[in-house]
Amino acid sequence: MTLSTSLTDLQVDESIQLEQQGSILTMWLNRPESRNAMSLNMVNAIQQVFNQIADDVSIRAVILRGKGGHFCAGGDIKDMAALRVEAANVGSLQPYVDFNRRFGAMIEQVDQAPQTVVVILEGAVLGGGFGLACVSDVAISRDTAQFGLPETGLGVLPAQIAPFVVKRIGLTQARRLALLGSRFNGETAQKLGVVHDVVHDENELEQLLSDTVQQIKRAAPLASRNTKALLHRTLNEPLDSLLDDAAQQFAQAVGGVEGQEGTMAFIQKRLPTWTDEQ
Repeated sequence: MTLSTSLTDLQVDESIQLEQQGSILTMWLNRPESRNAMSLNMVNAIQQVFNQIADDVSIRAVILRGKGGHFCAGGDIKDMAALRVEAANVGSLQPYVDFNRRFGAMIEQVDQAPQTVVVILEGAVLGGGFGLACVSDVAISRDTAQFGLPETGLGVLPAQIAPFVVKRIGLTQARRLALLGSRFNGETAQKLGVVHDVVHDENELEQLLSDTVQQIKRAAPLASRNTKALLHRTLNEPLDSLLDDAAQQFAQAVGGVEGQEGTMAFIQKRLPTWTDEQ
């Protein structure tokens, strides 16, 4: 696919691959030999892309998926071995701290991205991969995908993803999953609220993804970005002031280009102009 000018010039690590079709950017996690385990290079590359597109209204959705039949098997053990050597050399645990915190910053960035983030979950969805699933706007899973938080079984903590898991499925379920390290499939993940839809074969997956993309294009670009930001604010801000500000945003939207076009399209029984893109 042809990338927009800003993304064409972006030099990203080979641990991810980018494809763009119009306003839809697909980011492939590209370490199939390790079930797309999350290396520091991959973390940095994901941040690099989301930094680049943060203010780009022409990019309306980012689809995250993994090469080789797996989404992401968690953190890369090889990176941990390298960190052990670095920590020994400097006589400090700081390399571990910096690495772990960088991963948390990436997860937060994906969570707060103004674009609609869609994840396609296949194969391993473990640890950090589970965390990415929990910050998506739309999560589509194969029934055979394997979810889990294996950290405690490895003698470590799900340190950076824990808050996002709790926000996704609630404290009670998060405690059970994190402390037992249980593995579960896509249908159980749907019951827990991790994923929204479960499909049973590749054709069904691609059809649902196509339908989802069309729905994303049906939403007005600025209204979609502003709505996502407003939804995030509901978790942290006092209700009265939030509703006051939301009323102001609503008024601006109604009188804006998108509001006028959307209203006119409804009256004229046609699709708004922002759906014209193929």
